[in-house]
Amino acid sequence: MASERSINVGGIQIGGGAPVVVQSMTLTKTHDVEATTAQIAALASAGCEIVRGAVPKTEDADALPKLVRLSPIPVIADIHFNASLALRAIEAGVAAVRINPGNIGGPDKVAEVVRAAKAAGMPMRIAALEEVRLLESLDYYDFKISVKSSHVPTMIRAYRLLASKVPYPLHLGVTEAGTPFSGSVKSAVGMGALLVDGIGDTVRVSLTADPVEEVKTAFEILKALGLRERGPIMIACPSCGRDNVGVQNLAEKVEERLHAYPQHFEVAVLGCAVNGPGEAGDADFGIAGGRDVGFVYAHGRVLKKVSSDILVDELFHAIDEWIADGMHRPKRLKMAKPAALAMAEASLIPIE
Repeated sequence: MASERSINVGGIQIGGGAPVVVQSMTLTKTHDVEATTAQIAALASAGCEIVRGAVPKTEDADALPKLVRLSPIPVIADIHFNASLALRAIEAGVAAVRINPGNIGGPDKVAEVVRAAKAAGMPMRIAALEEVRLLESLDYYDFKISVKSSHVPTMIRAYRLLASKVPYPLHLGVTEAGTPFSGSVKSAVGMGALLVDGIGDTVRVSLTADPVEEVKTAFEILKALGLRERGPIMIACPSCGRDNVGVQNLAEKVEERLHAYPQHFEVAVLGCAVNGPGEAGDADFGIAGGRDVGFVYAHGRVLKKVSSDILVDELFHAIDEWIADGMHRPKRLKMAKPAALAMAEASLIPIE
């Protein structure tokens, strides 16, 4: 991405051209080690690459050494108001600390935290240009910057201005975005507008929900922009009057089963024959449903014609065979026939 500088957070590079890193934050009380490690494990399984935990109390700082040891991904300590907790977190060996120099106790306290972070070779996350100048005056440059806002246009303008002025990695997010539906939309609009222009090195989708949903949404945003590949991509036609099969239910069944696949491939789900030769033909796999029969596509060609009640099963049977055979993608041939003619010929295929 665009940031010239990079930082290393527990072995993960952020900035300097590295892939955009997905992170989230635990909802548990950090001092509840069992609950927190369980949530971190769930986040890691969903693809989260860095996790942040709140450290508002001494008992939370006490738990950090064990959490750092047990966590499969780097742990960042989230600190406000209390520089001593930041120092404790650094001693505990976290991968990074997030502080707000404006509320940590003044320049002397900031300098104390920075000296400890420098000695430990540990990066930090801060906000805004005034804080950047403060850390630079302390000869410390190992940080990423966040200027998140809950107002999407303000967030976009702030990050664009910041990117034009500093070389440091940028942490993107629409803060307090909201519930999964509205929050995902705002996050996709805000972060997508920046990422498509090469602005942003790590992202956190802030939802009022299970943090696993944040990770899923983040990856969907990055996948839609072609920035990361994790798991399948599904495309599905909108509901319309040509729908003969109940495409919403069909798509939901396919999407649910796709969650079990870590491999990257594309599946198209269509509710009628009209879009089949196009959208389903462009995907690795696809299905076009009908009242009684449907078509399974594989790599641009009709693979088989089957009864509608086994259409989804036959799709995944084809996918599993392809994965077992090494996921070889055959060379695509340009469609020489009009879509309507190709579909008419496909309709003559006997039902399996």
